[in-house]
Amino acid sequence: MALFKKRTVGKPGEWYYCLVHQKVEEGPECPAKDRFGPYASREEAQHAMDTAKERNLEWENDPRWHDNATPPETDA
Repeated sequence: MALFKKRTVGKPGEWYYCLVHQKVEEGPECPAKDRFGPYASREEAQHAMDTAKERNLEWENDPRWHDNATPPETDA
């Protein structure tokens, strides 16, 4: 039995997207490891997965972050 278990108290106006329950929460209800946010609005939180997909696609196509890219040639 945990005597001092601290529950995270949510703040009104902060929105999160829970990855476990796949739902929007006002104030953090689930642990930080299981959520995206905070977002400024409910609508932003509802589109959290779309935002993550867009950012991942941008990152995957960014030539500065490719591990298997050939190094630039130098004039030696």
